[in-house]
Amino acid sequence: MAVSATNSYTGAGIAEDFENIIYDISPEDTPLLSMAKKTSAGQTYHQWQTDALAAAAANRQIEGDDASYATLAATTVLGNYTQISRKTVQISNTFDVVRKYGRKSEVAYQLMKAGKELKRDMEHALVRNQASSAGGAGTARSSAGMESWIAGNSIKATAASAATTPGFSGGTVVAPTDGTAGTFIEADLKSALEAAWVDGGEPTTILMSSANKKTFLSICRYCRETSYGKWH
Repeated sequence: MAVSATNSYTGAGIAEDFENIIYDISPEDTPLLSMAKKTSAGQTYHQWQTDALAAAAANRQIEGDDASYATLAATTVLGNYTQISRKTVQISNTFDVVRKYGRKSEVAYQLMKAGKELKRDMEHALVRNQASSAGGAGTARSSAGMESWIAGNSIKATAASAATTPGFSGGTVVAPTDGTAGTFIEADLKSALEAAWVDGGEPTTILMSSANKKTFLSICRYCRETSYGKWH
């Protein structure tokens, strides 16, 4: 069989076959950051107040009786330190303007990528057991994460009974200790939902790890068969 001496193996100057797109294969969801309400902070230590109604009780009074006045409970003041997050990019002007596959401007592409990474870093701080700290001249401030705020109504797996949940005290939030990992069971989920409702909450969304999502779908028949909430 005669073979052409000039072919794709021997020829020169063949153009690259290169897709003009960049596929981002990383997960980008930041459910808590996206769902959380936003507000402005005018100081590095942001404070707010909470209050609670007295427990419901039998309230029967004698007609014509003189009223007595109780001492009212003060509101509860809570606070959290603000946290600075940062992403930087450094690109030469030449690399920004030369022709590239998948993007025109390297600066624009890297800024877009850094923005997504920044959101994931913020989500990481929000959901983990991170303590709050005022920081200092050589130490960064830190905001307490959501897990650190769940103290009085936390539900621990049996194997994690030694875990601690200090919560807010003395102006800061102490990070909880998880202890030995326990098995996630449906009874724990129901207890957590009940505890949240007793504290005045109305849970509609469940946040959990991918490992716990698989367990959740296998044990929670009620949650599978109804449209209860959203889960991430």
